[in-house]
Amino acid sequence: MRIHTLTPVLALLLVLSLIALPVSAAAEQNERVIHTQGTGEVTTAPDRVEISLAVVTEHADVKTAQRENAEKMSRCMNALKSAGLTSDDIKTTGYSIYQVTKDTDATGSILPKDRQVKVYRVTNTLLLTLKDTSRAGEMVDIGVENGANSVNYISFTLSEEKQKSLRTTALQKAVADSRTDADVVAASLGLTVRDVKEVTIGGGYYPTVSRMYDSMYMGAGMEKASTPIEAGDVKVTATVSISYLC
Repeated sequence: MRIHTLTPVLALLLVLSLIALPVSAAAEQNERVIHTQGTGEVTTAPDRVEISLAVVTEHADVKTAQRENAEKMSRCMNALKSAGLTSDDIKTTGYSIYQVTKDTDATGSILPKDRQVKVYRVTNTLLLTLKDTSRAGEMVDIGVENGANSVNYISFTLSEEKQKSLRTTALQKAVADSRTDADVVAASLGLTVRDVKEVTIGGGYYPTVSRMYDSMYMGAGMEKASTPIEAGDVKVTATVSISYLC
């Protein structure tokens, strides 16, 4: 019969583990935890503007509608490039052809069935991205003057570089906000924050401020006028949830 004996090292480890387990369990039971959430906010001016505009043509003959659309869009794009935009600033985001029924006249009155006609509507949509937000109104005017007859939206936003920079600042403010709440609560309970147990970072908010635009203002007989468009400020926010040990 063979008798196994523990080596001195194994025996010591066994004794230490038996001591450590109760101590660790006791420490977890006596943990005092305060959970707080902090929000950080930074207000800034946008450094990007996106303008969605389109050329819309209609004709009973689809090829004629296409040709007229292509001519107007070419004139529009050439004018925008002459104003300083590059191919990187101009992107085609949509092109469609579909048949529609014209059931109203120029005054908006509903036509009788025998006078209603079917035409083909061709829509070519561009997205302009500008680094100089002050030129938004100028680019809208140039587009409309050179063939664009639909402006879908104007959106002011932030470049990726500025988003990252402002998110850092917003997160710092969020952490400070969270810690302030934790310190107030701990002091009210006669405790002191001594460490951080867990941190969860919430998603940031990167705003897009849209401005609607009525491209029908340049109707027949109307005097040409420049379009004033103000960007305004945008806010970048970040949130954190932190558990503090007391």
